[in-house]
Amino acid sequence: MQKTSTSSLPTLTLAALGVVYGDIGTSPLYAFKEAFAGAHPMPLTEANVLATLSILFWCMMLIISLKYVWLVLRFDNQGEGGVLALTALAHRLSQSSPRIAKQIIGWGIFAAALFYGDAIITPAISVLSAVEGLSVATPQFEKLILPITVGILIGLFLVQKHGTGKIGGLFGSVTMVWFIALGILGVGSIIQNPVVLKALNPIYALDFALHYPSATFLVLSAVFLALTGGEALYADMGHFGAKAVRIAWYSLVLPCLIINYFGQGALVLRDAAAVQNPFYLLAPDWFLLPLVALATAATVIASQATISGAYSMTLQASRLGYLPRVRVLHTSDKERGQIYIPTVNWLMLAAVIVLVLQFRSSGALAAAYGIAVSGTMVITTVLASFVIMAGKGKHRTLLLIGFALFGILELGFFGSNATKIASGGWMPLVLGAVIFVLLTTWKQGSALVASQRRKLDILMEGFVSTGLPDVPRVEGTAVYLTSDTTLVPSALFHNLKHYKVLHERILFLHVVNEEIPYVAAEKRLEVKCLCNGIYQVDARFGFREEPDIPAALTRAADFGLEIEAMTTSYFVARSVITDGPGAMPRWQCNLYAWLTRQSEGAAAYYRLPANQVIELGTQVML
Repeated sequence: MQKTSTSSLPTLTLAALGVVYGDIGTSPLYAFKEAFAGAHPMPLTEANVLATLSILFWCMMLIISLKYVWLVLRFDNQGEGGVLALTALAHRLSQSSPRIAKQIIGWGIFAAALFYGDAIITPAISVLSAVEGLSVATPQFEKLILPITVGILIGLFLVQKHGTGKIGGLFGSVTMVWFIALGILGVGSIIQNPVVLKALNPIYALDFALHYPSATFLVLSAVFLALTGGEALYADMGHFGAKAVRIAWYSLVLPCLIINYFGQGALVLRDAAAVQNPFYLLAPDWFLLPLVALATAATVIASQATISGAYSMTLQASRLGYLPRVRVLHTSDKERGQIYIPTVNWLMLAAVIVLVLQFRSSGALAAAYGIAVSGTMVITTVLASFVIMAGKGKHRTLLLIGFALFGILELGFFGSNATKIASGGWMPLVLGAVIFVLLTTWKQGSALVASQRRKLDILMEGFVSTGLPDVPRVEGTAVYLTSDTTLVPSALFHNLKHYKVLHERILFLHVVNEEIPYVAAEKRLEVKCLCNGIYQVDARFGFREEPDIPAALTRAADFGLEIEAMTTSYFVARSVITDGPGAMPRWQCNLYAWLTRQSEGAAAYYRLPANQVIELGTQVML
């Protein structure tokens, strides 16, 4: 976790603007106009504009300012946020009830699957909505909107392998200029029509909801577009700390967003034709092209944040056992969190381009946006409520009442967004369902493989108690990777079968993926001597860490076990999946076998020296 000292707080706050608030900060490009020119447009009247602004303002105050920024940021997992971190925290608190623990994991994994839908739609809708400003400036540019958008997106994904370290320092500065521009444009419009300030009164929202419940239900899907960065805000808190995130929100982001939305409301009351693109029409003609450039830069930054979030989510899912090992490249020598996953990058690029070419406008994409995020928000509320119930706090009852109200409002958002399923909302749900099947298939298949091995392998206790086979012992150290400390690794039997020798020192090494972000160095290893020259070694890593077994073994000296790196061999078993007795459906077995083939080898994943690894295959029937 990164600490927020007094000296670093301003720097962290500026950096948080670019990463944490990139998503929610670009919502003014498309959120307000969706209420009056979207899938379910309302008549453009003063009463409707005031009601929409009032609903938007109070939803932002309740869901973002109160729930996320003030309350949910307190539910960190050793400084890390996000739905997977919250799931791990809730799961630890539910160990006494296996049924509840299983449900918590299921909800959390489905929320993580929905996150990928958000991560794919955000670059598409953000960049497309920014480039659409060209058609406002010059109608002749309208035919170039799609090619320019696709070009920018391709460039964005191509540079991912170089990392964001060199340009990361610019993110906060550009986003700060963006928010200031939002505020200035909004103030200029509000001055010309200050009647919109009446919407600060919650009576306008409540009165509209009471008299027009059906219209309120539909307008919630448009209002929700202004809140879609809430989950990203929570997920990125670990980079900067909760204090920096809160200061950035209350001091700059919230005021500028509200002022801009109210400015757009004032504009459409003066000129009904402006509803087709109220954001860009706030700007004077001379500032239109610079604003397009600034908006494009801001949306690229917002897209970068969600792309990086997808990398982090994939890595965390792999650490927790819901995805196979994936190839992870680190793009910075100083920042461990700056990673690049090629497979995820190219799959996301293909999906984003398909979205842009299929939907062709930010308005059409808005129909697909929102349902995934609203579903994730509901699940976050459920998980946070469980953590509150399982904890011991003097304000527990009050917090539970508050989260119950948040849940009711968010269910309204989800239901409202569900009305857009036929016009595009199906896409993130289908994507989320597919990813959920992948995640759960890998977890289930891995558990079945482990079960099959337990039936075939010899118990460690019996192996140690009966003594070692009468075979020669050769110099050096043999490290056998094992996923189950109660069983003798099958690789050892293969070694005995083919070479009929054992090493002088044998380490049965078990990698433990903890449900915490980081493991302290002094707790990295646990070493236990089993018998003559044989040791059980547990290497512990947090889900935000990179497993490095050779580096971890250097701490074995603390336990009196000296390991010479150059005389150490690593033995790894690799499973080959075949059809078996039907423990899994045939299609799921084939899917698990395919995922196994895509998995990165243990040698590269655990940073084992390539010239000291012996890999032995074992056939497993499912």
